[in-house]
Amino acid sequence: MIVTADFDIKELNIVQTDISTKQPFNLIVWNDDINTFDWIIESLIEVCQHSEEQAEQCAMLIHFQGKYAVKNGEFETLKSMCSAITDRGINATIEETARK
Repeated sequence: MIVTADFDIKELNIVQTDISTKQPFNLIVWNDDINTFDWIIESLIEVCQHSEEQAEQCAMLIHFQGKYAVKNGEFETLKSMCSAITDRGINATIEETARK
């Protein structure tokens, strides 16, 4: 089955802005030359409760962009996830969401 969706860009921007005001911090995972795609994917699934597809997409974005916000939320929630990811040898930080 193939599922497609058409998004109105204006609508999408409104949703993103709304999310960023409710979720003031981002969990950033950084690219490196040490960890494999499989390890990053497995870690995102186990630590961040990503689906396999979501974790794969995040891993690709991390690789090609150098870093990617894999999760957003409150600082205390992300703090334990960040620790769990760094304990696996993956570089991760928490950054405040930029406000417009």
